[in-house]
Amino acid sequence: MTAGLLAAVAVLFGAAGARELAWGQLASSLGKRLSLPDLLPGKLLGAAAGAMAALFAAPAAPGRTALLVAVVLPLGGFLLPDVLRARRARRRARRLIAALPDALDLLAVSAGSGRGPAAGLEQLARAGEGPLAEELRLTLAELSCGAPLSAALQSLRNRVPGAELARLVAAIERSRQFGSPLADQLRRQATALRRDGRREVEDRAARAAPKIQLVVALVLVPSVLLMIAAGLIANAGTLLGGF
Repeated sequence: MTAGLLAAVAVLFGAAGARELAWGQLASSLGKRLSLPDLLPGKLLGAAAGAMAALFAAPAAPGRTALLVAVVLPLGGFLLPDVLRARRARRRARRLIAALPDALDLLAVSAGSGRGPAAGLEQLARAGEGPLAEELRLTLAELSCGAPLSAALQSLRNRVPGAELARLVAAIERSRQFGSPLADQLRRQATALRRDGRREVEDRAARAAPKIQLVVALVLVPSVLLMIAAGLIANAGTLLGGF
């Protein structure tokens, strides 16, 4: 049973790792690109740990599943760093997007007061925290090195995948090139992001209900039945004493 459980976990890791490897913007959402020499030590360490687990699990596996365990566990260990890194990337992206509506409101206030986009971005970068502020600090560093604002914004768009930052950069560029009111565009984007965030939370809650029901059906109900059966067995003498 233990070997089968380990094999199932490794298969899940392998599937998740393959899916994340197909996600071409993984390194961008981490904020930097990692070369193969940077990734290889962790992947080899994971494969070695999987091989050690396979040494103990494969002999206990029934029948032909021993070969499956011996192959899948090292493979799962090899792909495990990719899965963990992708999980951190998703968390970072969610934190960045969650901070974006408030940042857009502050940028709208700054633009409405007559300040330029660069000044608003600098205020956000210096006063904010989290992934969004980190990316804005990189943008300010590029500006301080003499890069034009359009190039720094394009670099920000390339570092952070997704349509949210792309819409912000496009709004700033439209305002700079055509003189369109920037504050109104930023407020509309903030409202749309909050609406999308509420919709995502509602969808996540709706998807969680069947999972909770499955846990109740597979774990809690058998546990309660086992407790009842244990109580009946423990008191069997008393219950059957009157017969």
